[in-house]
Amino acid sequence: MPSVKYIIELSDADRRALREVISKGKSPAKAILRANILLASDRNNKKHMTVAEIAETYHTTPTTVQNVRTSYANNGLEATIARKKRETPPVPPKITGDIEAHIIALACGDPPEGYEKWTLRLLADKCVELNYAESLSHMTVSRILKKRI
Repeated sequence: MPSVKYIIELSDADRRALREVISKGKSPAKAILRANILLASDRNNKKHMTVAEIAETYHTTPTTVQNVRTSYANNGLEATIARKKRETPPVPPKITGDIEAHIIALACGDPPEGYEKWTLRLLADKCVELNYAESLSHMTVSRILKKRI
């Protein structure tokens, strides 16, 4: 039989916070699952369960149960329940405010020789020509102008 690496003994405040997460139902499903796992793992609980019993009861894997228990033992309650926020967006924006300002200024200015007015494709091509961006879609120019003008 495997040894229990982390013994979970919740304080009264932690137990109250976990029950609140579960009872309100406004938390993400993962947070509710983690709260249930911690409550079931609590040594002070009369209905204390093993890792396998918890996994079967909450339709998850024993690895998930162990990960939640490990996270609680190492990081505390808030880090275990709360969702981790991203530090940066997954992909940095291609068009910054400076580039948007250049596009708007171009659109407000006189069109190139031989054209009566700016088209979206002309604006996109001119921005690439002036090295504002490596490549630029006419649809991106459309969104920028629609948003700002």
